[in-house]
Amino acid sequence: MSLNHQDQVNLLQDIINNHLEDCCGSVAEYEQVERLIKSLLANRSVPQEMEPLLHDIYSYSQTGKNSSDFDQHIKAHRDQLSQWVHVINTLS
Repeated sequence: MSLNHQDQVNLLQDIINNHLEDCCGSVAEYEQVERLIKSLLANRSVPQEMEPLLHDIYSYSQTGKNSSDFDQHIKAHRDQLSQWVHVINTLS
């Protein structure tokens, strides 16, 4: 079963919410975020206003998966994570 773009956005939002609430993550989560974003950026159904946000989240994921301390990386980006959740809610 493939996910449509709204399902992908919801999954992305869930992962970001989990990082925000739990302050922990894993390489697998960061890699999943990267795959979701690549798929969303390739999808013409995604609002163009969402593209800068997706690029920011992709960058966060790349630095996160290469971080030596996932929890600290998430804590350092708590404000951004909260903002991203809010923006996703308004755009989706």
